[in-house]
Amino acid sequence: MEIKYCGANCFVITSKKVRLVFDDNLSEVGLKTVTKNGDIVIYGALHKEPVAETLLIIDQPGEYEVSNVSVNGIATRSAMDEAEKTSATMYKLIIDGIQVAVVGHIYPELNDSQLEALGTVDVLLIPVGGNGYTLDPIGAQKIIKKIAPKLVIPSHYADNAIKYEVPQKTLEEALKDLELEPRGSVAELKLKASDLLNEDTQLTIIERQ
Repeated sequence: MEIKYCGANCFVITSKKVRLVFDDNLSEVGLKTVTKNGDIVIYGALHKEPVAETLLIIDQPGEYEVSNVSVNGIATRSAMDEAEKTSATMYKLIIDGIQVAVVGHIYPELNDSQLEALGTVDVLLIPVGGNGYTLDPIGAQKIIKKIAPKLVIPSHYADNAIKYEVPQKTLEEALKDLELEPRGSVAELKLKASDLLNEDTQLTIIERQ
């Protein structure tokens, strides 16, 4: 499995059989779309339809199985929702034997049923930019502690190339409050299940492509 970070909350996860694109709203923040024909495209909230001929678009809670990838969409409160509303969807997927959670722009309180639906998580992709638009580092830290993943990958932080609707914290600011020391920075992350045998939660930075 390979993970690339494309800016904002957009990740591309690939295996030998499939390419999944998460939250490709890049054209709305001044970057180019990364979605290609044949991709499985997954959104955590409202979005524009991609121009590519995608294999499948997932943007609602539910269970999906495609190209040997299991995807479970879990309804949750968004960062800007009022109490009791659940306009966002976070996702748990199993790909190449690795369990990945993509939480997106959610409110930093997960109930027992949501945590049960997520279950064991090896890799957590989580925004940290804050300022009311998405999780801030303190909210992200709450979720990290509840989920206890093996590996954390931060997203949606300040970037000079991105025109965010709401200013975001820098990665340096976020890391101070996350209380996790990065184990390194990579252009793209290649993982096997055997790479995730650590007992403590670790953090890796993937450089924007």
